[in-house]
This record gives sequence, structure tokens and C-alpha cells, in this order.
Amino acid sequence: MLIALLTDVHANREALIACLSDAERAGAQRHLFLGDIVGYGADPGFAVDTVRDLVESGTALAVQGNHDAAVGLPDALLRMNGTARAAIVWTRGRLDAGQRAFLAALPLTHRDGTRLYTHANAWSPGGGAYIEDPSDARRSLLATDAQATFVGHLHVPGLFGMGEDGEVDEFDPPLGARLRLADGRRWLARLGAVGQPRDGDPRAAYALLDEAAGVLTFRRVPYDVERAARRVREAGLPESLAARLLRGS
Repeated sequence: MLIALLTDVHANREALIACLSDAERAGAQRHLFLGDIVGYGADPGFAVDTVRDLVESGTALAVQGNHDAAVGLPDALLRMNGTARAAIVWTRGRLDAGQRAFLAALPLTHRDGTRLYTHANAWSPGGGAYIEDPSDARRSLLATDAQATFVGHLHVPGLFGMGEDGEVDEFDPPLGARLRLADGRRWLARLGAVGQPRDGDPRAAYALLDEAAGVLTFRRVPYDVERAARRVREAGLPESLAARLLRGS
């Protein structure tokens, strides 16, 4: 089965539509969302409804990200910077009770056989620590017996492999290449963001997992970034959020 792995949608309607369309053309049969459906972007209701509809149809699963959790947790704002805090306060007023309940009920992890899916890391799924380097990846890999772990949160694509000696190598995953997650290693794949990339490339990022073959493919999708940025400005959200979309950083 071909699974589309999407994370950090961040209420970006245009990017979400583009990635779902690309995944459909590629033949994806299921979707797995790795958190942060909302926050930063101008269309939280659309993003939640789209993901919820896919989950309720039986073609998708989703886990909770820190921005999703913050919608219903007042104390969570204390752990956010001013820009993120302003976006969540704005987002709360644009979601109805059903949408907020959907976000609150999302699990922190999803385990599927030898694969683990979570938003930030495996050692503290509900925390906000990033996986930035091989030492972070090693800590996450040692916190689970999963052969492959998939995360988001940093908004930058990356791939780490740990050998039997416990050493972790970092790889720069080439776009479009079929990367086999070989059984001789344990793997951690950090997916780039659908809705707010931070690696200098404004195109939306997601990945495809060929479940049977154990093959992962990182993809980038062009979308109407200017429209998404304009909608952020029109919503009255911080200007820096629009600028980040245009820069991809």
C-alpha cells in the first residue's frame, strides 16, 4: 500500500490541496497526518475538516501536534513564542466545538507493526523537543523498538539511520529518489512541512511510503504561495508568518 505522509499543514489551504492532489496522482491509497494541522495559517477550519473527513472515511489516520493540543490547553500558550501564541489565540476563535474536539482527541502516537508515527519525537511525544541532529535522532530511536520512526515538527526534511553499533548517520534525502529503509538499520525520517517549510524551499513538502517494499520518497509540490501569504495578511495574523511562506524559511 502507498501511504502519503503529511505533517505540519499549519492551516495552509493551498499547500494542503496541492499535496493531496499530488498524492492522488501518485496513487496513494491512505494518508497519515503527523500533527500540527492548525497554527500559523489562515484556514484552520478547512484544514481540520479536510483531515477529519479523511479520517472518518477510513482512508486516513492522524496524530496530535503541539499546535493542535494548544488549541484546547490554555497553559500551552506559555510554552510558545509570541508569534505562535498570537496565531493560536486567533485560531481558537475560528474553530467550532466539533473541530476543537477532533483536535483534542487525536492520539500522540500511532504504531503500525514495526513503524511508529508521532509529531516531535519518540522519547516525549507530547513535548516540543526537536530532532535536529544525529544525537537527537539516536535518543528518539532508543526510546522505541520500532524499526522506522516518522516525525515532523522541525519543518525540514531529513533522514537518519542507526546501525547495530548504535552509531547514527544523517542523510540528505534526494527528492524523488526511492529510499529503501533496509532492515539492517533502524530509521528515523523527519518529514518536511506541508504548510510552512523552513529549509529555504517554499514548495510544500510531504513523503510517500511504499509500505510493502519499505521504500520512502520525499516530494516537493509547487503551490500558490503568494495567495497563501496574502490570506495570512488579510486574516490579520502576524506579517512574519506571510514572509516565512514566501521565503520557505
